[in-house]
Amino acid sequence: MDGFRAILAILGVVVVGLVYWYTQRENRRRKERDRIEPTFDAPDIGSPDDLPDPLLAEPAIPVDEIAEGDAAIHDQIPLPNQPQPEKIVAVRVVAREEETFNGEDLVLALRGLGLRHGQFGIFHRHDGDEPAPVFSVANLIEPGSFELANIREQVFPGISLFLVLPGQLAGTEAFDMMIETARTIAKSFDGELLDASGSTLSIQRERFMREEIIQFEHNLTLSQNR
Repeated sequence: MDGFRAILAILGVVVVGLVYWYTQRENRRRKERDRIEPTFDAPDIGSPDDLPDPLLAEPAIPVDEIAEGDAAIHDQIPLPNQPQPEKIVAVRVVAREEETFNGEDLVLALRGLGLRHGQFGIFHRHDGDEPAPVFSVANLIEPGSFELANIREQVFPGISLFLVLPGQLAGTEAFDMMIETARTIAKSFDGELLDASGSTLSIQRERFMREEIIQFEHNLTLSQNR
């Protein structure tokens, strides 16, 4: 059983990592599109050929002031936005011993708990109409997706539930929703609830994870207020 859990632990890390990487890549692309998309009130800036050559434009700061030091430059030129720190929180539900979960039954259970099959072929729990998920559920077997076309023939050794902070909801609220879903699945399928490392998710471990979330959001607030 220890060897089986070790395999699931490795697969779980790979699955969560791949899904997280794809999610962040799509989010960055979406943000870039939003930044360059013109608004209806934006003035007409003409064609690129009409724009002034930045090498010929007059500097925003006189040359003699620039020579006095970097302080004037820092006051006049905005610094690029720093990347916002993120945190992944994950738990697993795995079948006991060498058993597996029936694919069709698992999908029906996930849908019954309010999750929807979507991006990357995995399930997501949303808060109302918000596009970003509160948390997601992936198959522990690479690449982590659920192939609904032949779900009746599929079996799963387990699933990974994960969320990315900061998100649409407060971290502890999103975590509690995810844990409640994980406990319901574990109880319905007689599975084991584990943390991201493959250890049993005890009450003490769950409390420690909540404290980590609270500390992360506290530090994030402090960094944003500086």
